[in-house]
Amino acid sequence: MPQFTTTRRIPHSATDMFDLVANVEAYPQFLPLCESLVVRSRRQDGSRETLVATMTIAYKLIRESFTTKVVLDREAMTIRAEYLDGPFSHLENVWRFEPHGRGDCIVYFDIDYAFRSRMLGVVMGAVFDRAFRKFTEAFEERADEVYGAPA
Repeated sequence: MPQFTTTRRIPHSATDMFDLVANVEAYPQFLPLCESLVVRSRRQDGSRETLVATMTIAYKLIRESFTTKVVLDREAMTIRAEYLDGPFSHLENVWRFEPHGRGDCIVYFDIDYAFRSRMLGVVMGAVFDRAFRKFTEAFEERADEVYGAPA
């Protein structure tokens, strides 16, 4: 199964980065391949919020939608997405945010996935791999836009 993991030091606070990643409705504005994202449901339970969201990804003539359960755990500063339905046989995504220094944070990003269809895996595998490698950069650039570029 393809997997990508990265750790980056970001010049924005852990809280700001958590909020930015938790704002899933904004993903189509800046995230590679993300054509649309619809939140189907939301449930709050203390410091945890659970969403069910459907993302549509598009590349050239290929369009696929998939649904995930996303757990936003503000206390633990983690965001976890678990696959529910779509073209994958497996998809898990975890973000973790740790304060570091004066207003900086360390962002941990991990995604593990496999396509259900071997053909779709062949066609989209390399595209997904490149896109996932750019995810943390896309969020860092978005943070600079939303919170201001670091001095």
